[in-house]
Amino acid sequence: MAEDPPLLDVEVQAEGLDGLVRRLREEEDGAALRKELAKNLREELKPAAALAKSGIMAMSSAGPGTSPALRSSIAKRIKPEVKLGGRWTGARVKSRKIPGIRGFANAPKRTQAKGGWRTQSWGNGTWRTQTGRVDWFDRAMDGRLNAYRKACLKAMEAMAARIAGRG
Repeated sequence: MAEDPPLLDVEVQAEGLDGLVRRLREEEDGAALRKELAKNLREELKPAAALAKSGIMAMSSAGPGTSPALRSSIAKRIKPEVKLGGRWTGARVKSRKIPGIRGFANAPKRTQAKGGWRTQSWGNGTWRTQTGRVDWFDRAMDGRLNAYRKACLKAMEAMAARIAGRG
């Protein structure tokens, strides 16, 4: 089964990542080196994921304590992701769909939309528009992209230095 596309993501592009991945493949233990590079890149993006999680948790909740909780369910699905090969090579923070939460799979996308989302009121069946916190995901990373780019470059340079040291 194909993986659902991400709803929200922030990518960090770094020059030379494709070349570094090619060089890793040429190494004798390239799989272990790729795994370590991916781990290091994910570690560098964890602060960005934490900021995005705090962004959704800061959204107000005026409704009754229904279960499962929408904000915490969205926060659990925000993760840093690294792919080294395939259709794209890069590192990003993204929030995935949450299909099991009250039939509201697109919650990460809708809760940050300026126009809100339509929902049916309990009991009387009338429709109403709810609004979340506008751009909670994007605002969490505003002004910090260069810091995350530098952190990813640092992880790449450390791996490149390790490879060069072998040679």
